[in-house]
Amino acid sequence: MPAFAYVARNLTGQKVTGVLDAATEREAANHLAAQSLFPIEVKAAAARGEGFRFRSKRVKGQDMATFYAQLASLLRSGVPMLRSLTVLSEQSSNATLSEVLREVRGRVEEGEPIGNAMARYPRVFSEMGVNMVRAGTEGGFLEDALDRVASFTELQEDLKGRTVSALAYPVFLATIGTVVVTILLVFFVPSFDKMFDRLRKKGEMPQLTESLLAFSNFLQDYGIFVVIAGVVGLLVFRSQMKTERGQEWADRVKLKIPVLGKILMSLAVARFCRILGTLLGNGVPILRSLEISRSATGNRLLSRSIADASENISAGESLAAPLQQSGHFPQTVVEMISVAEESNALEHVLPQIADTLEKRTFRQLDLFVRLLEPVMLLVMAMVVMVVVLALMVPVIKSSGSI
Repeated sequence: MPAFAYVARNLTGQKVTGVLDAATEREAANHLAAQSLFPIEVKAAAARGEGFRFRSKRVKGQDMATFYAQLASLLRSGVPMLRSLTVLSEQSSNATLSEVLREVRGRVEEGEPIGNAMARYPRVFSEMGVNMVRAGTEGGFLEDALDRVASFTELQEDLKGRTVSALAYPVFLATIGTVVVTILLVFFVPSFDKMFDRLRKKGEMPQLTESLLAFSNFLQDYGIFVVIAGVVGLLVFRSQMKTERGQEWADRVKLKIPVLGKILMSLAVARFCRILGTLLGNGVPILRSLEISRSATGNRLLSRSIADASENISAGESLAAPLQQSGHFPQTVVEMISVAEESNALEHVLPQIADTLEKRTFRQLDLFVRLLEPVMLLVMAMVVMVVVLALMVPVIKSSGSI
């Protein structure tokens, strides 16, 4: 239950301060009146502490998809919003989501739009979800908007689950391979150093072996510092990724990754097309639709291109031209959007574009993940082969000289 900080006066006129739990600010004031206290100021303590209370708590995507779908079903069945939020908060198995829904309900009861109330909890409700709810509330299609958000969330979770499960074995191989090679370099390889002194004095030591021994000695002497530097670097990297500049850099790097970058961009374009088509089909003005759909792309570069397109439309120009100039949209997509604009059928064509892009991209992603496993095995085999050759060649030379 939300906490409210209050300043009040008692019957003798003395000022009293404290914190109490209540569902709404009005209920908090009633509690104070029942204690013969006259409230001067009542503020939601959660307003200052929301970020702290929920900073380390996220809600699983599947739980959020279930929430959106259930809320849409309740509203479509005629259940009022406040009652629907109460039911969902009571039956939710996720403690964080349950608490957030109680607070959202309290704010809605005080007259705050549900979209604004959800926006106070960015670690629970995504920007795309909040914007879709706002658009649905404004346009009178809230149930359809919630259903669409639920479908998007389920699709993202399915894609994430398929990717994680497919990458689990390659990551396992890479981890085990790294550990084994590190153990070989730190504990096994140094024992050969003295064995190769004769070859080193004769100048017959292979350069590959010399480099391997030097790297092994480096790990023995400075390995702990390498680990510390890696941990510090990881912490700095994570802190930078929380900044706007760091996130923009990460989005730019993602798009430059061979094969995977193209897949990520295609998925972002598909999300944009589907949301924009849905909003236009429900009567939302195009500028408002672009503002909402650009937040769902998940890529700041693409979002910036869409913002530029919005400015062009405000000036009376077409949507396709600035999208083509950005270089982020496939030519086929741009051509289809251009034809749809001329025929005034954007709301029908955009979902079709999204379907086509998603099907093609999912096939590419499956192929990419399937090829990743043999590539990882090949890399591991090459690393082990290099270590073995670096140790066996001087051993064979020594045996031949004997």
